[in-house]
Amino acid sequence: MKRIALIGECMIELNGAPFGDMQQTYGGDSLNTAVYLARTAGKSAEINYVSALGCDAISQGMIVRWQQEGVGTDLVLRDSTRQPGLYLIQLDDKGERTFLYWRNQSAARYMLQHPDFTEVAASLAKMDMVYLSGISLAILPQQDRQQLVGLLQLLASTGVEILFDTNYRPALWESAIQARECYQQVFSFTSLALVTNDDEANLWGDNSEEVTLDRLRSAGVKKAVVKMGAKGNYYEDFTSQTRTFVATTPVKQVVDTTSAGDSFNAGFMAGLIDGKSPVKCSEQGHYLAGTVIQHKGAIIPAEAMAHIQFNKQESALTEQ
Repeated sequence: MKRIALIGECMIELNGAPFGDMQQTYGGDSLNTAVYLARTAGKSAEINYVSALGCDAISQGMIVRWQQEGVGTDLVLRDSTRQPGLYLIQLDDKGERTFLYWRNQSAARYMLQHPDFTEVAASLAKMDMVYLSGISLAILPQQDRQQLVGLLQLLASTGVEILFDTNYRPALWESAIQARECYQQVFSFTSLALVTNDDEANLWGDNSEEVTLDRLRSAGVKKAVVKMGAKGNYYEDFTSQTRTFVATTPVKQVVDTTSAGDSFNAGFMAGLIDGKSPVKCSEQGHYLAGTVIQHKGAIIPAEAMAHIQFNKQESALTEQ
């Protein structure tokens, strides 16, 4: 059984129209991936979430629900002085979303300053894979961010695989230069980069997926996935110099694109855990993301995924 830790922040999610109907739940890019990975990997992996929450009722409710999803919470620190962050999703008639955030004093932002984080760091050394995103880094104060990068580099040197989704959000960084410098550090020891073409164009000015892949190879990344939304994705193993394009099947009715990339990552990682080829990993990612975007919210009900069963063999999936 693979042991996987996902680092980041989960917030309270409000989904709806301002001063209108609102649905309250929770979400966050790395937590979304953790939940979808727990649902799809099953007993093939032990999924652990690394974060900090408060001691309030909502924080406790999150903990209980994550445990019900099969996500381990032993590495979620509790902060008696802070609470979770909050975000509001507003959707247009095409399912595209805009966000408003209230997160500057969230417990997760200060997780590395928690007195028990040294125990979390020791537990990370026992993992097979550690996953994080650009948001996981961006929310941290700069000194804490550098501390986390140093810890990840140490873990990588001992054989822990580092999986990094760049997930660039300009509002969370002081400048694009700061984000690029931080990402370059992480790329140098990244086993698998999971990036989105729009983010790479915004941050680096890349004008094609080929340019992105060439840049990631030069930065020291071992393997990379470039996600292209409805078009599909590229995968490249820079060691063997094999580049593959995997198309996706168009979704007829898109309801909410929230968590599309997060769920793709989970489907792809579930394939990795089972030792599948990059093509089958990609197909799983596309199928899972295609299911998720047909429902509202970052984390769709488990019953909406009941028709999906990823085989442990090379074939990508079967439908029930």
